[in-house]
Amino acid sequence: MTPSLICFFAWALTANLAAMIPSKDNHWTRAYVLIAVGIPLLGWVTYQNGPLIGLICMAAGASVLRWPVVYLWRWLKGDRKADG
Repeated sequence: MTPSLICFFAWALTANLAAMIPSKDNHWTRAYVLIAVGIPLLGWVTYQNGPLIGLICMAAGASVLRWPVVYLWRWLKGDRKADG
């Protein structure tokens, strides 16, 4: 197993543990930190293991951070009325 995959699995474990701890801001601060760490980590995983493993890891990360992905998708589509 490559060092990038070990780091990715540690990131995924950290993300799941962070989701279990109560938060007053609905976990958005933790999500921002996880995104900031996860994007370069995803690039490293893709560089070391290839695009297929990179896509699998991206899907795993998107499943953990699903609400930021939903809001990004809504923003890209221009669906402003769904925000509130």
